[in-house]
Amino acid sequence: MKVLYCLYQLIIALPLMLVSTILTALITSIGCLLGNGHFWGYYPAKIWGWFTIHLFLLPIKVRGHEHIDKHTSYVFVANHQGAFDIFIVLGFLGRNFKWMLKQSLRRAPFIGRACHDAGYIFVDKSGPKKIKETIDRASRILQGGTSLVVFPEGSRTYDGQMIAFKKGAFQLADQLQMPVVPLTITGSFEVYPRTHKGFVRFHPLTLTIHKPIPPKGEGVDNMKATLDEAYNVIQGELSK
Repeated sequence: MKVLYCLYQLIIALPLMLVSTILTALITSIGCLLGNGHFWGYYPAKIWGWFTIHLFLLPIKVRGHEHIDKHTSYVFVANHQGAFDIFIVLGFLGRNFKWMLKQSLRRAPFIGRACHDAGYIFVDKSGPKKIKETIDRASRILQGGTSLVVFPEGSRTYDGQMIAFKKGAFQLADQLQMPVVPLTITGSFEVYPRTHKGFVRFHPLTLTIHKPIPPKGEGVDNMKATLDEAYNVIQGELSK
């Protein structure tokens, strides 16, 4: 069965994934340039994420959609287990959102341009002025139910264990007084971990959407309390 799955990936899944990635990037960029970036900046990528998970025949379970309101903007924070986390969140979160991304991703072929055109938020840490510009841009984008998704660990785990959260997303949530929603992803580390080179491994996936953590009031102490609570909620789900 493992050999058949690898052959399926080589002959069918990987070529289709390459084509769908290029098409998604082109459709996103062209659609956003022509107008209605709210639509074109989200739905092509959502379909791409859904398609990719099913293309690799990976079973997925999603829990907790009832916890979020479609008219409210949130900062979603998720653990980062592996490469397929992006497809899971895109395809199955069910919310129009923007990613918070590293500046280096701007240079990725096709994808970098599409992310820019879609209005994703690239974090520039080169100085206080640039950080303020990032926050100001986020405040303009995150309106009318549009949300933000961040991997606050900053990068994928090496060993499957969650590492400490960086504070950037929580600073933004604090300054904009937006609720934070923890997301727990399980199974992605087994499918394609950071150190893996080769074929995708078959394993069930789960996305758990937890209850929002409402703003506690502005300030460093409140921001830290939200960060700690979000970390503990996700870690608690991972420990089950």
